[in-house]
Amino acid sequence: MTEPLARSDPTGGGTQPQEAELLRHMLRRPGYLKALAFCALIGIPVSLAAFWFLVLLHELEHALWADLPHAMGLDVPPWWWPFPLLLVAGTAVGLVAARLPGAGGHVPASGLHTGGASSSALPGVLLAAVACLPFGAVLGPEGPLIALGGGLALVFRDLAKVPATPQGTALLGAAGAAAAISAIFGNPLIAAVLLIEVAGVGGPQLFAVMLPALLSSGVGALVFTGLGRWTGLATGDLSLRLPAPLPRLDATDVLWALAIAVVLAAVLHPLLAGARLIAAYVTARPLVRTVQCALGAAACAALYALGTGRSPVDVASSGQSTLAALAADPHAWGVGALLAVLLFKGAAYTLCLGSLRGGPVFPGLFLGAAAGVLLSPLPGLGVVPAMAAGMAAASAITLRLPVSSVVLVVLLLGSSAMMPVVILAAVVAFVITELLPPGPAAAKDRAAAA
Repeated sequence: MTEPLARSDPTGGGTQPQEAELLRHMLRRPGYLKALAFCALIGIPVSLAAFWFLVLLHELEHALWADLPHAMGLDVPPWWWPFPLLLVAGTAVGLVAARLPGAGGHVPASGLHTGGASSSALPGVLLAAVACLPFGAVLGPEGPLIALGGGLALVFRDLAKVPATPQGTALLGAAGAAAAISAIFGNPLIAAVLLIEVAGVGGPQLFAVMLPALLSSGVGALVFTGLGRWTGLATGDLSLRLPAPLPRLDATDVLWALAIAVVLAAVLHPLLAGARLIAAYVTARPLVRTVQCALGAAACAALYALGTGRSPVDVASSGQSTLAALAADPHAWGVGALLAVLLFKGAAYTLCLGSLRGGPVFPGLFLGAAAGVLLSPLPGLGVVPAMAAGMAAASAITLRLPVSSVVLVVLLLGSSAMMPVVILAAVVAFVITELLPPGPAAAKDRAAAA
């Protein structure tokens, strides 16, 4: 039998959970209070490193996809532009995966992880990200940021000669990851919530890990805000500028949101299963097969540009800036362009998830938003509710983190007006995805873990 979770309170005040006693005892411990202070201090250098890392990625991407074409007399990158860039990305990631410690970080098809950060793996993680994300990988920077923050936190622990323990390593890794990742979402709250679900802990341990993470991410947000104003440099802004005022929800919007969640679960679940199969395929010969997948993603972007006359950057990118443009003027995208970007970006996303290095968040958000805009002409459905439901559903499916998905989309929208459809879409999409067969690659991984 398990130990009871509550016991009688001698004062007659009812029951007092043992978890509450454990938490109070933990917070009174001098060692834990010192760890809190140490995490706050770690948040400063980690945030500085993350800020300049994101600036580097942003400036490189702008130089490769805007400045260089303009210098050649081109208004937009031509259809063939992704091929040389993604060839560089595939070759660099393949070499890192085959020859450097840590293989450049975890494969994004397996989701976000906080464990496994180490100082020895950091050079490979950073090199793979810099040689991959600005060159057109259909991935975001959150995966390398988590590794950067967690790895740097452990480096500073070693420099300070703090004793290494399993609990301390987990705590510092979570704190460093939160400090680094808070900037890309523009809000320390989403970093803390994301780490709650990614870490997968509960009870008193949850608070023990998350208090340092929340504190460190708050410090990181202050550092990023100051650096952004003082330097004039940008790391990217995820906030959307939706047409105001936001519409009021009605029953039709809610019903269509449920349908959007079901459709996206049916479409994105096989896509993610395919990414895991590609990851298994690439493992046997990382250099050659990573290059093959990168060129396949380049072909997707080229075919999209040839078929629509639009820029290949719509496909060959994380989707962060394209998402902002889509939200600002959704009617600028015709039905054909929306169908094409969903088809080709979805295929490129699958290839990059299984072969390159990065994170799954931003392309998933874009695919959900584009699906919402495509379906918004349905009777009684508005553009904003459709986008909100699409982003929430796609985020919950790709991340398998429903609470983080809800918080992320609500903060992204800048309003709680769409919260009902966001919550319903995220929950329905998550439940359906979990009930669907995991696919052969995921089933094999679960069997091996068991």
